[in-house]
Amino acid sequence: MSGGKETPRQKMIGMMYLVLTALLALNVSKSILDAFVAIEENTQKSNIAHHDRGQGFKDALKEELTSTKPDAENAAKIEKIKFWQKKMNDIDAETAKLIESIDNIKLDIMKKSGEDVTYAPSNMGVEEKIIWSAYDKKNFPLLPIRMNLMAVQAKDQYDIPMHEIVGDEIKAPKGAGLKLWDDFNSYRGKLVEMVGSYKIGGKTFTIKPKAVNEYKDNKDLSKIVEKMVKTSNCNHQEDEEILKQLYIELTKPLLNRMGEEEGVHWIGKTFDHSPLVAAVASLSSMQQDILAARASALAHIKGKISTGEYSFNKVTALAYGPSISNANEEVEIKVMMAAFDSDNQPIVTYNGAKVSEVQDGYGLVKTKTSGGAEMVLKGTVSIKKKSGDMKTENWEHTIKIMKPEGTVSLPEMLVLYRGYKNIIEGVASGYPETKLSGTNVTLSKVGKQYVGTPGAAKTANISISGYNPVSKKTVSLGTYVFDVKPMPRAELFWGISADGDKVTNKSAKKLKVAFGEGIPLKATFQCEKWFLTISGINKTFSGQGDALTEEALKFLGAAKPGSIASFSSTYRGPGVAGRPNSATFKL
Repeated sequence: MSGGKETPRQKMIGMMYLVLTALLALNVSKSILDAFVAIEENTQKSNIAHHDRGQGFKDALKEELTSTKPDAENAAKIEKIKFWQKKMNDIDAETAKLIESIDNIKLDIMKKSGEDVTYAPSNMGVEEKIIWSAYDKKNFPLLPIRMNLMAVQAKDQYDIPMHEIVGDEIKAPKGAGLKLWDDFNSYRGKLVEMVGSYKIGGKTFTIKPKAVNEYKDNKDLSKIVEKMVKTSNCNHQEDEEILKQLYIELTKPLLNRMGEEEGVHWIGKTFDHSPLVAAVASLSSMQQDILAARASALAHIKGKISTGEYSFNKVTALAYGPSISNANEEVEIKVMMAAFDSDNQPIVTYNGAKVSEVQDGYGLVKTKTSGGAEMVLKGTVSIKKKSGDMKTENWEHTIKIMKPEGTVSLPEMLVLYRGYKNIIEGVASGYPETKLSGTNVTLSKVGKQYVGTPGAAKTANISISGYNPVSKKTVSLGTYVFDVKPMPRAELFWGISADGDKVTNKSAKKLKVAFGEGIPLKATFQCEKWFLTISGINKTFSGQGDALTEEALKFLGAAKPGSIASFSSTYRGPGVAGRPNSATFKL
């Protein structure tokens, strides 16, 4: 804007671009903060789900105990249930300590950031309140505080979280962050030890996990943890996999090994200059890891107790696996009887050949998908009766074959133009058919695409669903909000010359109304009428349509070099009629 000679109009346009750029920057910043608010909300809901899932396993064990008749015949079973109940309670006691500790960090940085974190029972659902439900140590010691981050005023405050959690050095955090790191890793070790160390049925199993937070990559971590578990005295047959899973899921790298931040502590990398809402979301994510691991641990313990007695008088074949597959993708099909005996494994065939991988009552069929829209797998499954006779059933499994597809979207460009045939595509990944529906927009399917025509409201909603013709199920995959806007203003061209250009061909006979390079919409416009003035000539020329009159061309051709030709016109096209535009050209 400061270089060269500019007309007042050009200066005004330049200033408008600066203002627009500033507004866009502010909008991006707000969008990022709102994204952290949304992440935190989803994480809190997930935490509740993980909490309830773990409680379900405890409740099932409690119900089994109360339903078991306390007599001599069931004495051993009752003792076994009580033993594992105590193990569950010990796990919950350690989990509750860490959940509460992390909640206290959240409240601390909120208070020091000037936020109101007072709680009242009437807070729930109130948009202006941050704390919707407080930590309940007595009744729900594992359930984190329910927060509403949308009510936080200082969403972008980062000094307090940085100072309180990290300190002054991101490579050597101290204070709350260092304690959090130590507590989190300590919980990991205690959880694995509690699940894997016990004495039951005259056998003693133990595991003393070492601290592992430095490794090359996930493959290296898996290798280290696997060796640690395998060399322990745990119950390898029952517990080995869950112990590896729990340890790996609760492991975070001590130091960053890549890029400019190499050597930065995990706490420093996670909370360095982290906005307040982002810091809270990161802390809730840690609680999610903890509650998910706790639920997995309780599920494993619950699996050690039979919670029901079943009988059957007939058998049937069961084959299950993916109903949909991408072309040339390897699939696995599990084939089994509805009931099985661990000492009497079934015999499974596929395409007439015997399947070699048979375990836990099922045979594992591996093949590659091929053919057209679907592939039908067939075979037999047989099991020996007590009499020694074989019971054989046929099995069949259909796989819907999909072609791999990917999409790239621009979330900031969710716009539908009124009066325009907006081209819309949707891909429901993992489903053979995609369905779109909308409100304030009419959707018409044309081939694999949709044409969307929005209504009068300022926004329109488009919902995408996936349909599986095999299962006959339709699954909603989300709803997207589009702004509805009028068609952008088209530009006026003289021949190939655009507004502000120096004209090289003054004999061009037609005007053209079209979008400039910055607008990718495909739309055709018609010039209705035009007016022309030429500097130094006291006369106005006019005409209908896009063709210039002979008189106008004559004066344009005779105009002095440096003269300005000013056109104004009205035009019509998709969504517009009689809209004015104008352009000036240097002769």
